[in-house]
Amino acid sequence: MTAARIRIAPSVLNADFGRLTEEVLALEAAGADAIHWDVMDGRFVPNLTIGPDVIASVRPHTSLPFEAHLMVDEPAGSLHRWVEAGCALVTVHAEACTHLHRTLGAIADLDARVGVALNPGTPPQAVSQVLGLLDHVLVMTVNPGYGGQRYLAEMEAKTSHLRRELDRSDRTIRLEVDGGISAETIMRARGAGARSFVAGSAIIRHPDGYTAGIAELRQAAGEGTSAPEDVAAA
Repeated sequence: MTAARIRIAPSVLNADFGRLTEEVLALEAAGADAIHWDVMDGRFVPNLTIGPDVIASVRPHTSLPFEAHLMVDEPAGSLHRWVEAGCALVTVHAEACTHLHRTLGAIADLDARVGVALNPGTPPQAVSQVLGLLDHVLVMTVNPGYGGQRYLAEMEAKTSHLRRELDRSDRTIRLEVDGGISAETIMRARGAGARSFVAGSAIIRHPDGYTAGIAELRQAAGEGTSAPEDVAAA
């Protein structure tokens, strides 16, 4: 059986926000599979980034899927804003939702793909009771809030646990990792079971440009070897 292609979703957190559309177009040309928008509210995490109007302004200029990673407290009241901005996938943090099941159901009601993210200190069992609602699980391999952090290898055990649990599910649920992904760490994350990778600095700050950065990640991940998961959907 032909192996599935891994999915690379560059984060634009460290891109040039003064020319954000051009940055996204450059990432598309470089071979990105999606654009990962790190949305931070200055409360759930100490950083403050962008709102839905910024994402909406870029949406008409690219065909790449957009994923909104909401690092915000109690995101339920604003979910529609991210879908209206053009995000096919909306991911909320389990730790940020008082009523996680209800919040995930609200994303599904908006006809968006449903994602949940787990901070490093959150056990994998936090998603066990909501698997029937999920399309996407995101394991944070850094503490969220800033780009350029060191990859936390101890999160590989959590990723492996989730890989086994997701494989037993009757749904196709993508497993993604985010934080410290580079040519030095991506194979470890893939070996733990991830097939989708958020990468920021390894692409945005690559000395030879975005195309080289994405190609280097694919090569380092051993793309073309066994990877029994479909990662094509947004």
